[in-house]
Amino acid sequence: MPVTGARRALAVAGALVLAFSLPSHAWADLRDGGDSDTSGDSDGDGDIGAGAQVRIRFTPEATSPEGALTSSVWRPPACYYAPLRTPEEMEAYWADMLAQFHTPPWPPEDVQSIRDSHERFLEEYPDYNLEQQGDGAFWGVVRNDDYPLEEQLKCEYRTFWVDFEDPPPVEPFVVDTQVLAELAWEQTRVPDTELSLNPDVGEQKVNLPMWVWLDGARFAPVTVRAELPDYGIWSETTATPVSLRLEPGTEDAVLYPSDGVCEIGSDGRIGEPYTAGRAGEDPPCGVRYLRATHDGGSYPLQATLTWEVTWQDYTGNTGDLPDGNVDDTVEVTVQEIQTIVR
Repeated sequence: MPVTGARRALAVAGALVLAFSLPSHAWADLRDGGDSDTSGDSDGDGDIGAGAQVRIRFTPEATSPEGALTSSVWRPPACYYAPLRTPEEMEAYWADMLAQFHTPPWPPEDVQSIRDSHERFLEEYPDYNLEQQGDGAFWGVVRNDDYPLEEQLKCEYRTFWVDFEDPPPVEPFVVDTQVLAELAWEQTRVPDTELSLNPDVGEQKVNLPMWVWLDGARFAPVTVRAELPDYGIWSETTATPVSLRLEPGTEDAVLYPSDGVCEIGSDGRIGEPYTAGRAGEDPPCGVRYLRATHDGGSYPLQATLTWEVTWQDYTGNTGDLPDGNVDDTVEVTVQEIQTIVR
């Protein structure tokens, strides 16, 4: 399908509103923004049509974008095939489609296209497989709106049936344990990278080392499971903090260590809290500013916490996924040290 036609077919306007002429196979690339439960879809609105559910369960399930991992070298799938409808849901979906697209203003060729597609579907799946209710599901395409349309369309529209007792077909883009692991990576939420500092951001002085550390109790490994519960297939990812990169926001600064990367210690902590009696020591993790800020200005101290991500599945297979990062920025005001001349 040409990209322009697909873009029209993928448009969402809160209800099924079309203004195009599609090939006979393309009717189901419609989406609506109704009450569908799309748990497992990265943005809550996949190319799945009315009444469909993406039957991927996440434990725990992300409820907000806060604490999401990012990567500059990798992103989760742009599209994939997953279980979407039971036979009863498929019957209801077709009934809704035929009820909405049977008269003008829809062009006659579109109305006929939908009828022809319905007939072909029933030839392959008589009576919507209603006799197999509870024994399997219809699979279809789910798209991630965070990607360009060309990437989303690498998965063509298709519908196929998979019994719960059978493994999904081994084909490109069909959900398997590797794809489940990638989707679990996307659902992973970690604590905000809140820095502990001494001196604090408003008390920093020129040439006075600032100690930086993270509360180790807050940064324990985070595990997320993604599964197809009806098929007994699952993968788990575990994200573990490994290092903190500091960027002082100015060239007039000295980093500790010199590359600005503070590795996690054997005690599971990054950096060390400042304690009385350690004045004059270089911090294991920190920054020393060489020039003051003026006129109410500040230096943006950026801290990037890197999380290493591994996965395992229900069969015992294991693997690595790209690291994920979480950034935090603290505005630091640096003052000149005041001296008294006698």
